[in-house]
Amino acid sequence: MFDFLKAPVQRFQDFVVLGGRAAVNVFRGPHYTDDTFLQMDIIGVGSLPVCVMTGFFTGAVMAQQMSRALATYGATGQIGQIVSLTLVRELGPVLTALMIAGRNGSGIASELGSMKVTEQIDAMRALGTDPIQKLVVPRLLATAVVLPLLTIIADFMGILGGFVIALTLGITPDQYWSTAWRSLEFNDVGQGLLKPFAFAIVISLVGCYYGMSTTGGTQGVGRATTQAVVVSSIWIIVITFFIGRIFVNL
Repeated sequence: MFDFLKAPVQRFQDFVVLGGRAAVNVFRGPHYTDDTFLQMDIIGVGSLPVCVMTGFFTGAVMAQQMSRALATYGATGQIGQIVSLTLVRELGPVLTALMIAGRNGSGIASELGSMKVTEQIDAMRALGTDPIQKLVVPRLLATAVVLPLLTIIADFMGILGGFVIALTLGITPDQYWSTAWRSLEFNDVGQGLLKPFAFAIVISLVGCYYGMSTTGGTQGVGRATTQAVVVSSIWIIVITFFIGRIFVNL
């Protein structure tokens, strides 16, 4: 009766096993430091332009749209507070993670998927190298380090974008920046940094899982890439909801 559940349960079980082995291998040798720094460069530095652009124009759009609503109540001076709170709490981490999932999650899945269908991963095992230690752990560590940093940059650029729009509305720089930073509390900054760390773990592990479980040749690589981006994006939205609920109740 429940045969249709076997495949999803099996995939979830394999994903949990992969995540558990990767977590254990983080604290075990050998550590492929060069691979980790290479992935940090690819994921972090390579994603910097898109995160900067996304953050800046997100803040600008928010300020532009909210100014109309706030002008009705004569509260245009609160634009800085709204932009900073919304970006730091939600939009900054979520949009940055979605960009990384689309750019690097897909890249991880396609790269490992190509290695899988060309039997490079099997050859690695035959030579006595643990593929999880060599391929998964460096990508996990690199994403967990650079995604919170990219989120901080995106948050700042978003607040800067809101500032540019605020200047056109006649708001003074002192008024904008004072309301922007004074509105932030430890709770806001805490969830703004915890979310990208959780997103990084999901994006890297999902990309690695679908890449290493690729079958069906080049068409399978395409399917794995698509599945990695879709599943990562869904989990990002789900995780931000639950983390937000936790911090709301604190």
